[in-house]
Amino acid sequence: MSLFTLPAFRHPDFSSAPLRDAPTAQFMPCPADGMAPPDFHATSIFPEYVHMTPGNWVLLRNSRMDCVIRRAGEAAEVVEFRRLKAGDVVAVGRGENGEDGILVHATGFAEAASACGGETFAFRTSTSRETSFSIDYDTLYDILRHDREKGYIVWVGGPAVIFDSDARRAFSSLVRKGYVHGLLAGNALATHDLEGALYETALGQGIYSKKQAAMGHYHHLDAINTIRGYGSVEEAVRQGAVRDGVMRAVVEQGVEYVLAGSIRDDGPLPGVTADVYAAQDAMRALASRATTVVAMATQLHTIATGNMTPSYQVLADGAVRPVYFFIVDMSEFAAGKLADRGSLTAHAILTNVQDFIVNLDRALD
Repeated sequence: MSLFTLPAFRHPDFSSAPLRDAPTAQFMPCPADGMAPPDFHATSIFPEYVHMTPGNWVLLRNSRMDCVIRRAGEAAEVVEFRRLKAGDVVAVGRGENGEDGILVHATGFAEAASACGGETFAFRTSTSRETSFSIDYDTLYDILRHDREKGYIVWVGGPAVIFDSDARRAFSSLVRKGYVHGLLAGNALATHDLEGALYETALGQGIYSKKQAAMGHYHHLDAINTIRGYGSVEEAVRQGAVRDGVMRAVVEQGVEYVLAGSIRDDGPLPGVTADVYAAQDAMRALASRATTVVAMATQLHTIATGNMTPSYQVLADGAVRPVYFFIVDMSEFAAGKLADRGSLTAHAILTNVQDFIVNLDRALD
């Protein structure tokens, strides 16, 4: 039985100097739609407090990096620049230590993490193929067991996750066990998973035998065309056309998913969101609820998700908990790229994603 507990969050002491004497935040009107006022404050992945009225520091909810703080009555909300309207009032000032009425609190979980042993919950800023990942696996097992019942686990996947029959079966198993609450992917993961269900291939190659099927390069196009004939993935599953795989499990378990389209998509499948900002909105709706994110073998989707996922979550009862972010990839470059883009709290596990998901399913059996 896991003894895992979430680390406690320590709010800043606003009753002591210098925060006691900090000014209230200043807000200025937007000069045009989509344009913030000069000296706007850009949000980060960390908890941020805004001094709205004397003595009233408000912790931002549903935050994300590279956005602005818009005032809505006595509340403050985090919004993208594209949502701004002329006349909206936005927080200004780039000080992060209270001098402009805004505090970026990056160490709220630090003391609790140290008290719990440090290494298990410490966010590493660099890893390599020589790093030992045993403690990261154990931490991940504990977090997933905890968040299956008490959190919201979002998975970000590239097609490599389903190119192998065992990995595809293992990820489907995790869905059915309740370890997947949300799935973010592109057209490719779903298309090749459905190709596996229809033809037992992925991009024309046997998902078990690795042998090229005759005219197999048509299979992913045939899969898209077949699903289009049903009108949706859900209808194809309902009518029994999809006999196994991740998408069948996702549909049958009622898992929320977003398939974000790209310029190079063929088809795409019905249900793929082709408008990039509509896809971003849909992805953020899941990412903003995430308590744990596991991103596997997809650099661009991983970076996109990392950039819109804060390092903390404010729960319904007002409690603050960390958001855990794991990136699984064979490439040190891919893992490091996320940290380069500002998502400094991501754990990296450098391994073959197919082995990873099979071992994870076994450990959580």
